[in-house]
Amino acid sequence: MEKPTIAGKSPMPVELEAGKTYAWCSCGQSSNQPWCDGTHQPTNFTPVVFKAEETKTAYMCNCKHSGTPQFCDGTHTKL
Repeated sequence: MEKPTIAGKSPMPVELEAGKTYAWCSCGQSSNQPWCDGTHQPTNFTPVVFKAEETKTAYMCNCKHSGTPQFCDGTHTKL
């Protein structure tokens, strides 16, 4: 099974806008972290597409190993 590339070992704070749709990079290869730029296409990875429920600062997983993708759950501290 393919493993994602670790894009970073700390969460990435981003401002989410209520009602807006986002595509979180799950492969770790995007040059636009934490968002998908299509780099995953030759792999088995697909982006996690979600709609923000509220406008807020969110902490996106940058290690790509979170148990709660697309958000950080602290897994990066064990890598």
